[in-house]
Amino acid sequence: MNSKIFLIIVLSLILSTNLKEENPYKKYTENLPFSMPEISAPTFQDLTLNILDFGAIGDGKTLCTKAFKSAIDALSKEGGGRLLVPAGVCNINLHLEVGAVIQFSGDENLYSIVKTSFEGLDTYRCQSPLSAINETNIAITGEGAIDGNGQFWRPVKRAKVTDSQWKEVINRPGGYLSREDYWVPNEGYAKAEEKANMNVVIADSEEEWNEYKRFLRPVMISLIKCKNILLQGVIFQNSPAWNLHPLMCENIIIENVLARNPAYAQNGDALDLESCKNALIINSKFDAGDDGICIKSGKDADGRKRNMPCENVIVDGCTVFAGHGGFVVGSEMSGGVRNIKVQNCQFLGTDVGLRFKSTRGRGGIVENIYINDISMMDIQTDAITFNMYYGGKSVAEMIEDGDNPDTSTKMKVDETTPVFRNININDIVCNGAGRAMEFNGLPEMPIDGITLKNINIIADKGADFNNAKNIIKENVNIIVSSD
Repeated sequence: MNSKIFLIIVLSLILSTNLKEENPYKKYTENLPFSMPEISAPTFQDLTLNILDFGAIGDGKTLCTKAFKSAIDALSKEGGGRLLVPAGVCNINLHLEVGAVIQFSGDENLYSIVKTSFEGLDTYRCQSPLSAINETNIAITGEGAIDGNGQFWRPVKRAKVTDSQWKEVINRPGGYLSREDYWVPNEGYAKAEEKANMNVVIADSEEEWNEYKRFLRPVMISLIKCKNILLQGVIFQNSPAWNLHPLMCENIIIENVLARNPAYAQNGDALDLESCKNALIINSKFDAGDDGICIKSGKDADGRKRNMPCENVIVDGCTVFAGHGGFVVGSEMSGGVRNIKVQNCQFLGTDVGLRFKSTRGRGGIVENIYINDISMMDIQTDAITFNMYYGGKSVAEMIEDGDNPDTSTKMKVDETTPVFRNININDIVCNGAGRAMEFNGLPEMPIDGITLKNINIIADKGADFNNAKNIIKENVNIIVSSD
């Protein structure tokens, strides 16, 4: 890999955090309805290096990759420590002081094409600008911001932006209208999208791969098979595709961060926690162009082969603003999802509040989910939805397109049949939704064992239940505002 291009996090290097004698995170793993080990933040030796001492220039123009590599190499030789990024702007990449902005370059030529995973499938994408594989003790902390320059990568649908935003988009250099209401970053993007199956494309030559680079837009923060991760205090914004993507990681703390993308950002998920074990997502804010807090575990045969559930996850004290869903499971959940607790959260203006989605072909079991003390306001469609007929659209898009799946025809039950069971949803208040609830299970595998207790929803429409059994309702109050 060309070290001039990417900042790769290495063993025990990035940043430090002071761990008190009493673990402040212990309380989150006590008195749970499932067994989960205590999680602690990673610790580092007391050594701080300043990126400016290695030639970084914070003028927003100078490429600082060499400076970051030199600083990381120096820390590595000393056994790890803390890399300080002071106020200023660098066009690449980690304790970030107030006013510090790390901005990744929008030049596609700086990004290698690598084998990775995206949307649950093994595929090829551009190298994530901030990434680590098989590393231990990683932290990104501070009060600064990391910006992915995503506007150079993402497509834009005319219907999702204002007139002034659309005018700005179509005047971006290098852009291309693949149709009059759809802008893409260049003509190569349009060619790749036409050839692709969803977001997976295969090129026939190196020249063609290079032509497709804009289409192969990376997730911004990629952590794969890593242990002991702390993301704390930092703003993560404007990613080319997904924003934060821990994949097959263990012992993760995401605390007091803001992960955000424009509301029109295609595939602009704020957080996708995929096939991870033992994670705390606490006191953080998410504002996304797609799902807000999303739990995944791989897609279809690739996910079943990986066979790594996302398990032992606590979501506490978080806020989600715009996004296709506040808290979401799926649709890539083929390795299973289990032992999840979500509490003390608020969803303000999301398309959906609690969103569970899958489809035939996925397989996987979603079970032992505990959700309580959730406040919602101005939910555009469903406050709570279970949809086993997901086809790549948001609920708003499904309603607009008049999608009406066949919920009566049974198919054969096999390893590709998704299972959703034992999900407890308690103490929910929603002031304003398009519909209170929709449960759309499969006739051959109904949604099974859902407890709804102390639910108060004001919505334009009531609740619909299809192919759902053993649904326990206690003190469920739905006020249909049109009545």
